[in-house]
Amino acid sequence: MALRFEVLGRFNRARAAQLTLPHFVCQTPLFMPVGTQGTIKGLTTDQLEEIGCQIILGNTYHLALRPTSELIDELGGLHKFMNWPRALLTDSGGFQMVSLLHLADITEKGVTFQSPVDGKPMLLTPEESIQIQNRIGADIIMALDDVVRTTITAHKRPHEQNLFGIVQGGLDPVLRDICVRGLVDRNLPGYAIGGLAGGEDKDSFWRVVAQCTAALPEDKPRYVMGVGYPLDIVVCSALGADMYDCVYPTRTARFGTALVPE
Repeated sequence: MALRFEVLGRFNRARAAQLTLPHFVCQTPLFMPVGTQGTIKGLTTDQLEEIGCQIILGNTYHLALRPTSELIDELGGLHKFMNWPRALLTDSGGFQMVSLLHLADITEKGVTFQSPVDGKPMLLTPEESIQIQNRIGADIIMALDDVVRTTITAHKRPHEQNLFGIVQGGLDPVLRDICVRGLVDRNLPGYAIGGLAGGEDKDSFWRVVAQCTAALPEDKPRYVMGVGYPLDIVVCSALGADMYDCVYPTRTARFGTALVPE
């Protein structure tokens, strides 16, 4: 594992922790702004450091299309490509299985997308998703949700990059329990809770987060994917989650609304 996670303080289920990654020592709970194609729209990396950003999230699918993972690797990885000295996390491309469903065909082999750049087909398998993320070089990489075993086998840089598994199962508590047990058995560096923040009611959303955080290991970071509304971050932190990402803060800022501490 290429991380160290130390809980520094607790209040009921909430915790404050130090997450040491290859490129940065982070304090949690933390929020990760989304730089889908290797940049946060409207902000320089210096400005992101000034406001205390610890981890930026990039997207495997979009970076693989343009500028391509091969070019990023040739230039020394995404950190150098972005001129970003702190930590990075890359999504697996799994979210695009839903958001770009009209451009995708999902089979047992993987997901075939029609490229929005040039219209050509692109097959994203679990192995290819990991290989792309290995070339990109983020501190934390995500499993392609559908197939965990082949994803773990394909990961070739476990001492440099941390592979997080993603708990799925919708709003079904039985399926969530099955998924949690299967992922915990694999002893991954950290765990994400996925499949939420997609329009379900708040009670159901928070119930699933509470169920998953209670079942996940105490000594590993917990990441609730797609969460960016302030109330959701507060409630999820109270339930024992540590990490969040969402386009909401930067998207709403581009329309003239700033989220501030007071």
